[in-house]
Amino acid sequence: MTISQVESVGGELWPTLRRHTQARIGLGRAGTGLPTYHRLELQAAHAAARDAVHSPFEPDIVAAALRGEPTVRVRSAAPDRLTYLQRPDLGRRLDPADRAHLPVGDWDVVFVVADGLSSRAVHEHGAAMVRATTALLPTPWQVAPVVLAEQARVALGDDVASAMGAAMVVVFVGERPGMSAADSLGAYLTYRPKPGVTTDADRNCLSNIRPPLGLTYEVAAGKLAGLMGRARELEITGVGLKDESDHMEVGERLLQVAAGPHQGEGAS
Repeated sequence: MTISQVESVGGELWPTLRRHTQARIGLGRAGTGLPTYHRLELQAAHAAARDAVHSPFEPDIVAAALRGEPTVRVRSAAPDRLTYLQRPDLGRRLDPADRAHLPVGDWDVVFVVADGLSSRAVHEHGAAMVRATTALLPTPWQVAPVVLAEQARVALGDDVASAMGAAMVVVFVGERPGMSAADSLGAYLTYRPKPGVTTDADRNCLSNIRPPLGLTYEVAAGKLAGLMGRARELEITGVGLKDESDHMEVGERLLQVAAGPHQGEGAS
C-alpha cells in the first residue's frame, strides 16, 4: 500500500480516533512538515508545559478551595525554583525551620498538597481531591491538618509524616507536564515512611487525575480510599499492596468520558 493510499484510508478514521484521545494522531502534512495549524498547536502546548513547570505555587488558592480545613504551610530545602529544578534532592527535604513548626499528633494520615512540576495541576485539582478522599474515610480516622508544600518532591511527604507522627501520608503533586496535558495531578500513598530510606517501590501511585479527560475525582478518590483502608489493615504500601477496585468499571467510565457526546453514535 502506498503512502497516499494509507493517508486516504487514515483520513476516514482519524476524526473518529481523535475523539477518544488527546494524542496527536493523524495530523496530516504540508510538504515534509506539519500543517500550520497543528504546528502552532504543538508550539502552544510546549509553551503551556513550560509555564506549568515555572509558574509559582500559590497556597492561598488551595487553602481557599479547602473551605476552612486547617492547613500548615511548609517549604522544602530548595530556596527557589531554579534550585528546585537543578537539585531534586533538596525538594525531598523539609526546610528545618518549617519542620520545627509542624504539629505533632496521633494521626492516621496526613495529606500533603505539593506543587511538584505543575502548580497549575495542584491549583485546579489538589483541594478537590483532598475533599473527595476525606469524605470516603471512616469517621474514626484521625486526619492531620493539610500540609501545603512549596518546591516539593514526592519524598518530602516522608519527612512531613515522620515529623508529624502520621501513620501514612498521601502526597498530591503536580506531575511533569507533557505535550498533551499540563494539568495532571498524581497521588502517592506511603505507609510508615522513613525519610531517606523509603523508596518508590514502597509507594502506591494514582496518575493522570484531571477530569474530564483523565481520572475523575470520584474514581480517583474511591481507588485511593480503598488503598488507604487496605494499607491500614495490612500495614504496607507499594509493591505489596494491589488495587482491588473494579478495573472494568473504571475503564468503562473513562471510555465514556473520552467518547463524550459521540459515544452513542451508530447505536441502533
